[in-house]
Amino acid sequence: MSESADNPADVEHRLWNEIETSPVGMLMIVGGPPHHAQPMNAFVERESRRIWFFASNDSALALEAAAGHPAMFIYQHRDIQACIGGGLAVQHDRARIDKYWNAVVAAYFPGGKGDPKLTLLRLDCDDAQVWLSSAGPMKFIWEIAKANATHRQPDVGGRTHLDFH
Repeated sequence: MSESADNPADVEHRLWNEIETSPVGMLMIVGGPPHHAQPMNAFVERESRRIWFFASNDSALALEAAAGHPAMFIYQHRDIQACIGGGLAVQHDRARIDKYWNAVVAAYFPGGKGDPKLTLLRLDCDDAQVWLSSAGPMKFIWEIAKANATHRQPDVGGRTHLDFH
């Protein structure tokens, strides 16, 4: 399927595919005390528009999520960049722990699936800003040079707002 920044359904499909293929992004709390974004492995449930993350129940992310602060998941891979916002909740869901458990997660929880600090964070996605670049490296260089010569914005792709409600 060829996606267009003008077709939100295509962009959403592409976004979920990309996160499923390369699941690492940066998760951060919005509001509350300032905290830096943290790298997290994302597990997408596209039908419900939810993203799940393994976390330690005493981490700043889990504590701030429990306090009701929303979050942003920042994702960038190849020619797609996205910022996904929504409510973040702590949910210790054994079925999802079993479903998403892998070697990467196991490395962070030496106590295994029964580690007393292990929990999940659930991002209920509200919306996203997604940028798709149509420019490979050569087109990008050309567009930047052309933009500087003509004093116009470079044509390197498009931006789409996705509303998940």
